[in-house]
This record gives sequence, C-alpha cells and structure tokens, in this order.
Amino acid sequence: MKIQKSIDYNLLKESVVTIGTFDGVHLGHQKILKRVVKIAKKKNLQAVVLTFFPHPRMVLQKDTDIKLINSIDERYNLLKEKGVDHLVVKEFTQEFSRLTAKEYVRNILVDKLKTKHIIIGYDHHFGRNRTANINDLRAFGKIYDFKVTEISAKEIETVAVSSTKIRAALDNGDVALANSFLGYNFMLTGTVIKGKGLGHTIDFPTANLKIEEGYKLIPKTGSYVIKTTYNKQVLYGMMNIGVNPTVNGKTQSIEMHLFNFSNSIYNEKFTIEFIERLRDEKKFKSLNDLKEQLKKDKKNSLAIIDTIK
Repeated sequence: MKIQKSIDYNLLKESVVTIGTFDGVHLGHQKILKRVVKIAKKKNLQAVVLTFFPHPRMVLQKDTDIKLINSIDERYNLLKEKGVDHLVVKEFTQEFSRLTAKEYVRNILVDKLKTKHIIIGYDHHFGRNRTANINDLRAFGKIYDFKVTEISAKEIETVAVSSTKIRAALDNGDVALANSFLGYNFMLTGTVIKGKGLGHTIDFPTANLKIEEGYKLIPKTGSYVIKTTYNKQVLYGMMNIGVNPTVNGKTQSIEMHLFNFSNSIYNEKFTIEFIERLRDEKKFKSLNDLKEQLKKDKKNSLAIIDTIK
C-alpha cells in the first residue's frame, strides 16, 4: 500500500474509492474495505482509501474533547493489512471544509483520484456544512461518469459496531467488548521512559509508557492483561493505568510489567495490545499489600493468557 500524505498528486490508473475517517478500522469499516478491494480487482482498478487528519471535529469544534481509537500511524498500519493500493491522507482544514459538494467531487474525487466507482456507507455526508448525501453523489456520478455503491444500514448493522460504541467501551474499561467490535486487540503505542523505579522494590519492575499523541484514547484507569512483541518475541504482562494512589501519586501514568522479561528498554517504542481488564485501581495500606495484590493479578493474568495461546 502506498501512503500519499497529500491530495496534490495524480493516480496513474482509475480507481475504486471509499471515503471516511476510519477511526478504529473496525469490523464495519473492514466490510467496506473488503468490498472496495474485491471490485478493484474485478474491474482492474486501483483500490483507494481517502481519509482525513486531523479528525474533522478537532478542526470544526475547537473545544471538542474527542479522543481517537487509533493514532494516525496505527491507522496506516491497520489499513495496510486490508489489501488497499493507495491510502490518501487529506489534511482537514477550515478551508477544505468550505468546499462545495461540486468542488469536492470535481476537484478531488474526479480530477485527483480518477474515481470510477465510489463505495460509501449509507449515512455519508459531504461538502460545505455536510449538506450533500448519497443521492447528490449519485447525481454527480451521472455528470462525471462514476458509479456509486451504497453499503446499506442493514448490511453495516449486521456487525452492530461503530467507532462511538468502541470509544464508550474503552471509556468503561471493557477492552474485551471493544476488541470484539474492532476484530483485533485495542492498542497503545508509546515510548518507554524512566519512572520512579518503585516496582523493583516489590519484585514487579515496570516500564512507563509515554503516549505522544494527545488525541489518543486511553482506556479507563485500572489493571489490564496485555500482549506485545519485542525482537519478534511475543510477550505477555500486566498494565496499570492510573495515578498510583498507594504511593500518593497525582498524575496519570501508564506502566507495564512484562512476565519473564528483564531487558533494559528505555527509549524503545512498544505497541501494547489489551486483552482483558483485571480490576479497578485502588489504594492499598502498604507496599506489601500492593505486592500481594500484584501476585494475584499475575495469577489471574496467566489463567487468561492460557485460554488464548
């Protein structure tokens, strides 16, 4: 898959296009992408995804607190796995939002992407103030010679999934439910930074993870079973998201403890997959009580891991 971080280029071949933010690249999105790739192969066209970054709500609603399921790099990697030929990332700006529906279709879909077939969800709106819909797109198709295929509400709802539902599940800490909607494990990608080193004192050394993207959704505070890959080795462990109340912490941290692992990993980048939530974060009377709880958490984690290996 070729990633084009600008709309200012021309495709070499005509294309089948789908459009959207694709936050989560969840099962509903995957259904659309599968259709795009299938039709592109059948008609000898290029399979193209047109996506936007930043998220339109971040630009149009300055006070929005929307958090995204994927960082933009995570979205790239997920889309790469779906057989798409080109991922075109259009920067979403105030100026772009003011394009009329006709300007958007003519200047971008037709002139830039050489669109011959558009596959779109039933609720797609576009153009200035999002006033144009699927019927307008079909009308433009007759003018500019492209076909429009609508993915119906019934077809999408057979997987009963949306980015909003996934965000709600993660806000509640229900990563298992979120994963069932996504079709893969929710992930956080970050760099290991130095922490206070308290984990070593209770035999549970942790690595603190720094997430660079402020817009990235962080699941509800608590403890989780996790999975990651390091030097092609699959590792499992536990992660705590919270403020470490037992030692009077005040700022949120994201700490992971990897089982049977002792490498020095400062400044290294990790992608962490969430498997299941263990419990809420709580304040213990002593570090020894915390240590005993972590032993129980590890036992419970290993039991969960045994069921998925």
